[in-house]
Amino acid sequence: MSLKGKTVLVTGADGFIGSHLTEMLLKEDCTVKAFVLYNSFNSWGWLDSLPTHKKDKLTIFSGDVRDPNGVRTAMQGVDYVFHLAALIAIPYSYHSPDSYVDTNIKGTLNVLQAARDLGTERVLVTSTSEVYGTAQFVPITELHPKQGQSPYSATKIGADAIAESFYRSFNLPVTIVRPFNTYGPRQSARAVIPTVITQLLKGVEEIKLGDLTPTRDLLFVKDTARGFIEIAKCRELIGHEVNLATQSEIAIGELAQELIRQINPNSKIVTDNQRLRPAKSEVFRLFGSNEKIKQYTGWQPSYSLKEGLAETIAWFSDKENLSQYKADIYNI
Repeated sequence: MSLKGKTVLVTGADGFIGSHLTEMLLKEDCTVKAFVLYNSFNSWGWLDSLPTHKKDKLTIFSGDVRDPNGVRTAMQGVDYVFHLAALIAIPYSYHSPDSYVDTNIKGTLNVLQAARDLGTERVLVTSTSEVYGTAQFVPITELHPKQGQSPYSATKIGADAIAESFYRSFNLPVTIVRPFNTYGPRQSARAVIPTVITQLLKGVEEIKLGDLTPTRDLLFVKDTARGFIEIAKCRELIGHEVNLATQSEIAIGELAQELIRQINPNSKIVTDNQRLRPAKSEVFRLFGSNEKIKQYTGWQPSYSLKEGLAETIAWFSDKENLSQYKADIYNI
């Protein structure tokens, strides 16, 4: 089916994945309403960086997903909701777990309640591969057990469970979309790839990182955004959890060495203890199965890791983009 002519709402449209998805939905000829986090600077996050001809096509709604009235107001007249708004940084969830419960669990509940009352045609709730914890088997399928190894992942497990309950209890047309480790232009410095790239581009020769042994399944952001759209087009996936993954893995240390090779071969890696997760909280292996989404849709990754890293490095190499990152500060 086509999304052409559909009115869609993207919560978290001002963020990393949300801004890319918003752009892609415009290409699908959707009427797009972008839900951005209210702030006194009137900032629309990464949407501010879009060309004027794209921003002019958007309807911007400033609010907070923790506010049920604002969520309900934003969702009126909307056919599809792509719910991406969340607190995502794992280290900050150690510091402020209450805020993760309020945003990730209660925020998702607000979207689901409004969708039920308003008769929304489709709701896509964004999960995370972190809900699986360290892999008990690979590739990780949607049937893998859930394990909350951080307050962040625990709140996402809770949000997923509430979304599933609304499908089972009220027949709400919900799909849980579970991206693995998305990277690319606009990603925040709390993630490993921007952390390494920004340090390298700013001339740092001792690259500070935490544990180098965990592996991750790295998915380029444009593939992630396209995955959301393909899932939205597939009504057979209502009531399902769906991974977005490359079905491959790379160790953090190997990834960092590849970035060093491409940008500044004279740099070396040093361990920064404040970047280490508590031992029982670290997720040591993520390697996702993408068989389900390939079975139901035509989606498969378009970008190799080499291609995705090249495009990411090129974006960060733009001085205006790089100036927005503080490479000398650990961003939790």
